[in-house]
Amino acid sequence: MFSHSELTPATSLFPHTRNDPVVTWTVGPEPLPSRRAFAGPDGPRPAAMAPLLPRLTSVRPPVLAAVVLLLVSVGGVRGSQGDKEPVYRDCVKLCVRTNCTGARLRGFQSAQPRYMALTGGSGWTCRDDCRYQCMWTTVDLYQAEGYRIPQFHGKWPFARFLCFEEPASALASLLNGLACLLMLLRYRSTVPRQSPMYHTINAFSLVSLNAWLWSTVFHTRDTYLTEKMDYFCATAVILYSIYLCCVRTLGLRRPGVSSMVGVLLILVFTSHVSYLTFVSFDYGYNMAANVTIGMVNLLWWLCWCWQNRRTLPYWWKCGLVVLLLHGLALLELLDFPPMLWVLDAHAVWHLSTVPVHFLFYSFLIDDSLYLLNTEKMGVKVE
Repeated sequence: MFSHSELTPATSLFPHTRNDPVVTWTVGPEPLPSRRAFAGPDGPRPAAMAPLLPRLTSVRPPVLAAVVLLLVSVGGVRGSQGDKEPVYRDCVKLCVRTNCTGARLRGFQSAQPRYMALTGGSGWTCRDDCRYQCMWTTVDLYQAEGYRIPQFHGKWPFARFLCFEEPASALASLLNGLACLLMLLRYRSTVPRQSPMYHTINAFSLVSLNAWLWSTVFHTRDTYLTEKMDYFCATAVILYSIYLCCVRTLGLRRPGVSSMVGVLLILVFTSHVSYLTFVSFDYGYNMAANVTIGMVNLLWWLCWCWQNRRTLPYWWKCGLVVLLLHGLALLELLDFPPMLWVLDAHAVWHLSTVPVHFLFYSFLIDDSLYLLNTEKMGVKVE
């Protein structure tokens, strides 16, 4: 870490740190390119962004158009307007050249808090901090010239808190995991092990807990590994939900069918992960694949709910859960810059799903007890 005594107004690379306690940077004699770099023949025009970014007023497209736009554009999401800016790139180059070698690099490493050094395995590197601080320098210039906040490397700018890159999303993921764990414990204490769906539901809960764990880790620190684990585990939850539905609707009477479907789903998951890992980590393909299996999951559960609406008084819980989960996912389409640099649409989405766990497990408990009672009475399960 470098002392404030080395900073001067002319050479300070990072005028704002967003209350980040971790980094205080200094640079050599070269100053950051001034805001005059944003001037064009027709007034203030950022070098790379002026033709692409509208002013602060905009019209929101219809939801269907937004979905289509999201699906076709997500493939290139990791390259964004902010990190394409010459001012951002020059800032990072200058920062790395000045601060990430020799004594200053050793000073950064020795002054880095332990919780930062442990995050993501390799911790926050000097280059990582350069990118973080230059991101805010670029954001300040955008705001000063009246342009919309840009994204950087496929993400909105977030104010780092301790070791958390996206504090609100990390907290929301943790709360989802805790809700899932709490309701799993309640399920185990309420439903006897003899219930036909007991072990399948326990396995589903463990898959879900694993997914929320990796979601929390990913939003804490975005790395090559944590990103992939977050994506892969989310896909696993959807596929296992399909398997759970298959066991409930078909497998109790025809176990062979659910076994074959289970093998098919494992092959689908293996192929999906293999393609993204060894061929191309295609965000557009991943989005399309998850939307497809999500629709299969939605329609299968809703069909079962509709067929049993007259015989199962708790059917509405299941129907409401699947509708809520898929409806709340539309919050992602809002995609607004984070409020207070912390709360964005993704965090709002995750926060909104926390109560759904309680309703879903209420359904699972009711249904498991119903299945246990009907089995004892020798009644045919529908």
